[in-house]
Amino acid sequence: MYEGISQNILPAFSLAGVEVGTHFYWDIGGIKLHGQVFIVSWIACAAILFFAIAGTRNLERIPRGFQNFGEFVFEFTEDIAKNQIEGEEYRTWLPYIGTLFLFIFACNWSGGLLPLKLIELPEGELAAPTNDINTTVALSLLTSLSYFVAGLSKKGLGYFKRYIEPTPILLPINILEDFTKPLSLSFRLFGNILADELTVAVLALLVPLFIPLPIMVLGIFASSIQALIFSTLSAAYIGEALEDHH
Repeated sequence: MYEGISQNILPAFSLAGVEVGTHFYWDIGGIKLHGQVFIVSWIACAAILFFAIAGTRNLERIPRGFQNFGEFVFEFTEDIAKNQIEGEEYRTWLPYIGTLFLFIFACNWSGGLLPLKLIELPEGELAAPTNDINTTVALSLLTSLSYFVAGLSKKGLGYFKRYIEPTPILLPINILEDFTKPLSLSFRLFGNILADELTVAVLALLVPLFIPLPIMVLGIFASSIQALIFSTLSAAYIGEALEDHH
């Protein structure tokens, strides 16, 4: 089941790059695209779209079924944004924070719940898109762009004053902080999801079926927490950029 990963636990290391396992690529116009990531990302997006349509199809005053579930998810993501972004400004960024949480949540769960390992590919196997460093870096850069946009849209060029507050001596440290934010976001999510899948792969190889199941359940729980952490930190960074410094 996890043969594709388990046979490549110790990949060849080179100075040019590091890969874990084998991968399935699409070559389009000389550009290599990671097919595994796209396929599972589309599945995750389709699942989100299905629940969104089902939850808003026949709205009732007293919610039930998919509508009830949809309202619960909306209130949950609204709380994430509201708790980190002051005032009514959270409403502007709620769509981004909500989309970020749902996408990461669906991607993480798709790697743990769906029987993707049973689908045969020419190379590699399907897994959570978030166990690919390119996905997590892209999401982190989107968050970085978002808090710059938030700060500049509210304060204009005065936003950059924060780099010399409370004293100009801290300028290098404040600049470095903006580089470390996306790095910490991306590597935290990537490391946790990859470690979970590799752990399950090794256990499935050594003791098939029953022993890996508790680890898989724990991994699903941990992947949910990672989606919450990523979206909460993203909202906190945006809230920080919108803050008025006195």
